Amino acid sequence: MLKLTKKADYGLMALKYLAEHPEMPALSAKDVADAYGIPAQLLAKILQQLTKSGLLRSHAGMNGGYALARDAREISAFEVILSIDGPFFITSCTKGKTGCELTPSCTIKEPLARVNETIAGVLKSISIQDLAEHESPAPRAKESQQLVSLNR
Repeated sequence: MLKLTKKADYGLMALKYLAEHPEMPALSAKDVADAYGIPAQLLAKILQQLTKSGLLRSHAGMNGGYALARDAREISAFEVILSIDGPFFITSCTKGKTGCELTPSCTIKEPLARVNETIAGVLKSISIQDLAEHESPAPRAKESQQLVSLNR
């Protein structure tokens, strides 16, 4: 079964959260982690990786954190997954320049390559803005605490 890694899930969730809060110049890894219940240290590493890939900008200092490097409409789910997990392949025979020893008799390599290309195409067509518009935004951690206080 095809399945995204937890890191890719968390990366997509983080970028979605940043897109949902454009009024904030930067959000910390802790802000995002608290909003979704993600381990903060793991998320910080993922955000650093996304920064190195050019999908995020990091801001140092007291009001520092992370912000999208480009408009959310211009960042695809594929880019995020590629940045975190590396190249995307449905089967090991489609990756690399060295072929499989079964290549001469293989009847599934090309159909599986087309499946791989189709999945990649779908992921390329989904922007972070699409993800942000799909559901209502997650409340910020501080807002959630205030709502809990008001309901008591």
